[in-house]
Amino acid sequence: MKNYTTVERESERALVVTRTFNGPARIVFEAWTQPELFKRWWVPKSVGLTLLSCEMDVRVGGGYRLVFAGNPEPIAFFGKYLEVTPHSRLSWSNDESPDGTITTVTFEERGGKTRVVVHDLYPSKEALDAAIASESTGGFPEQFEQLDELLQMWTTK
Repeated sequence: MKNYTTVERESERALVVTRTFNGPARIVFEAWTQPELFKRWWVPKSVGLTLLSCEMDVRVGGGYRLVFAGNPEPIAFFGKYLEVTPHSRLSWSNDESPDGTITTVTFEERGGKTRVVVHDLYPSKEALDAAIASESTGGFPEQFEQLDELLQMWTTK
């Protein structure tokens, strides 16, 4: 059965992305919190970006840093973990720009499947408008397809 990703503007400042994955919340959560797994699905293949490094200290107050090959200089995305509840909830800040979001991800398991909801809260309507216009919010369907593929390989071992 095919899983679909929905991307919806929930309010002037919020974007919500939802998808159900075939696998228990424990495994889906690990794919979000283990750098060696995260690197395998986070970057949409179609954008042609190379993830040079992925550092994750997944604990409240811990940080993350993703560095991508850029032209001419590398591009870094970074922030702090605000909430970490194993297998059910993650929240972090996106601190690389003044228009950074607060991202909260929930993992809800039912019958061996996990419903993931990503909630991005932008600092203003204009910041969300700009993100949508730049298509920086458009990668979720492809990213989640890649996560589905990783989970299929992992759960069928």
